[in-house]
Amino acid sequence: MTAKKQAVTERQPRADARRNRDSILHAAKREFTGSGANASMENIAKAAGVGPGTLYRHFATREDLLTAVYQSEMEKLAGAERSLADTLPPTEALRTWLLLFIDAVETKQVIAPALNKLIGDPKKVFEASYGRIHQAIRALVDRAVRTGDIRADLDPIDLLRAIIGVANVAGSPDWRQSARRLVDILIAGSRPVNPGKITRAGLAKARAPRSPRGSP
Repeated sequence: MTAKKQAVTERQPRADARRNRDSILHAAKREFTGSGANASMENIAKAAGVGPGTLYRHFATREDLLTAVYQSEMEKLAGAERSLADTLPPTEALRTWLLLFIDAVETKQVIAPALNKLIGDPKKVFEASYGRIHQAIRALVDRAVRTGDIRADLDPIDLLRAIIGVANVAGSPDWRQSARRLVDILIAGSRPVNPGKITRAGLAKARAPRSPRGSP
């Protein structure tokens, strides 16, 4: 076997493993949010199109799978900031990202109680993602402030707190609809009183680092 053929042969299993892992995470998120954190691992494997052995090779325990689903969702949310900023106007990029944040909150609501039972204190699992999420929302808000679309005195983390508040207070299954309506209200309320007029002091305040008082 030539060196080139050997390299292709070695890469193939790794590519297949990555695809299987991604399929499992996608299926697990759907099953967990639809059926709860105790969703059947066998059903997750079937939905992902893999055998139970493949699932357990990637995720030895339910705890491992729940943790990976949460971390994957947070990584996708943080990564969406750049792509949205490159393809949408500032306020539309911010609005779209906040709608994605609602999906992430829903995932955490399912996963957090289960992890609490399995590992006692899942704080470290969640805290690892806070920095990137806060960085993403601040970048989107800062961009909108620079174009004069959003008030310079807006604290980006307040937007997250408002959505989390609806999720925590609303006990009905349709809290997501309330949260989606809230996003439009938040965007409208964040518009500057005098559009296009941004003071140097206001912009500096908006860009100044703040302590993370809220978290996804």
